[in-house]
Amino acid sequence: MGGRGSSSGMSDSGKKYGTEYTTLYQSGNIKFVRYNNGAATTPAETMTKGRVYVTVNAKDKIKSITYYDKHNKHYKQIDIGHSHKVQGIKKDPHTHKGYIHDEKGTYDVSPKERKMIDRAQKAWYYHNNR
Repeated sequence: MGGRGSSSGMSDSGKKYGTEYTTLYQSGNIKFVRYNNGAATTPAETMTKGRVYVTVNAKDKIKSITYYDKHNKHYKQIDIGHSHKVQGIKKDPHTHKGYIHDEKGTYDVSPKERKMIDRAQKAWYYHNNR
């Protein structure tokens, strides 16, 4: 993954492919990454079909889990660690749908998403405490 996950050798902003994120750990199709330039931003695209990225912040806490569509573009993000209003009620975790974070709405997590959260948290816990 490169500058914002671009699939060419260079992003639109001129960042060389593979320089915007650091891979911290991988467990199956889940790759734990950290954004190299400040606040934890999620990858917009991927080059690997079926990949799920877990973005970890500077404090080694899981910030979000990002899913990609058949064109390898960001389509859903589960945010963890901060609340967001869903139908007027603050929810943590919560899901944003759309390529640009929230263009298709914010939702409560589904049972399937809850399983992915548990899987990611367990993998990250065991990685950090082995």
